[in-house]
Amino acid sequence: MNTAFENTASFAQSQDAADVLNGFRSRFHFPQHEGKDTVYFCGNSLGLQARTVAGAIQQELEDWRNMAVEGYFHARNPWLYYQYNFSETLSGMMGCSEDEVTVMNTLTVNLHLVLQSFYQPTPQRYRILMEAGAFPSDQYALETLVRLHGFDPNDAIVEVHPREGEKLLHTEDILAAIHQHRDSLAVTLMGGINYYTGQFYDMPAITAATHEAGAYAGWDLAHVAGNIPLELHQWDVDFAVWCSYKYLNAGPGAAGGLYVHERFGNDPKFPRLGGWWGNDEKTRFKMEKGFIPRNGAAGWQISTAQVFNMAALKASLELFREAGIKKLREKSIHLTAYLEFLLGQTSLPCEVITPKDPQQRGAQLSLYFPQNGKAIQTRMMENGIICDYREPGVIRLAPAPLYCSYADVHRFYEVLKTF
Repeated sequence: MNTAFENTASFAQSQDAADVLNGFRSRFHFPQHEGKDTVYFCGNSLGLQARTVAGAIQQELEDWRNMAVEGYFHARNPWLYYQYNFSETLSGMMGCSEDEVTVMNTLTVNLHLVLQSFYQPTPQRYRILMEAGAFPSDQYALETLVRLHGFDPNDAIVEVHPREGEKLLHTEDILAAIHQHRDSLAVTLMGGINYYTGQFYDMPAITAATHEAGAYAGWDLAHVAGNIPLELHQWDVDFAVWCSYKYLNAGPGAAGGLYVHERFGNDPKFPRLGGWWGNDEKTRFKMEKGFIPRNGAAGWQISTAQVFNMAALKASLELFREAGIKKLREKSIHLTAYLEFLLGQTSLPCEVITPKDPQQRGAQLSLYFPQNGKAIQTRMMENGIICDYREPGVIRLAPAPLYCSYADVHRFYEVLKTF
């Protein structure tokens, strides 16, 4: 793929001219640097604000002002059913039915809630398998979860480490670890994409091996949602959680997403923590004892939809629906490969630790610097390149295809040549 690339500004301009998605860039607000749009490669941490967000929030403010409580039924987007605004687009992204997906709470809150259902340890089956170096929030969630059940995290949590001298995991090593602990394994919980390396794991193979071991397969898709199209139902994934503030562009603290396979979502006896918003709508307003969960992932909802929080997600998902996640993925593969090509034209003292295979990565490249990584990231920021740094030694670059251009990538390259 890289042989067709050129390191000229005219080549980048020609790619943007041919890009059917290039017009979406103008529908986002960019931070400014010296009077120009920044090169924003930080969508894997916080996505940009769509220009329609202010109007979306204003609409809910007006309906609250004009209707008060009647807005639950008569707002332009009735609040009683607000969570349904997301089902169609998210189900297409995640590869599942609309009933298998919902929006509620935030990522780690949802992880805690869904693990109350799927982590039912016994003295024989109590272990949880995860990748070493997972995002700290997942580590904390699992550590405290197993302690609440009376287990020692050092025993109950199995971490799969890269081989000596390597930074990526081999699928066969993950499968071997699952097989090794098959008699004591209760749940696997891995990040679909590792936040540090940018590695996209083989979700179908890991899920299948987990089921063969007699355990539940769960995924944290924080770095996958809005980045790579999935087939969660077809892959037989049991549950998954994600946030909406990264590639989904829903803003800081945005509501999280939840997927639960229909075999659990449609089983009212499957254990879960209940709340009024998760109760069957036909009986909800009877105000009676006896929790009757709604079908699907919505049966895990607890509290009223966070309308003002969710308005930005609604605005962003309208753009995703228009662009199409498969077209975005096609652009992302090519745009990230172009970034990789231009990095190879520089003399930066770093190693790209993200897999070279486009099928094993999303929109992120992680650059490992043995020395001075933070100082180099600071220089990038001072030159209008917004990216982030993660210890130890990694600068993460994420050209999100919905609003990043080939010209952005070339501007980044021109700045790097001055270092």
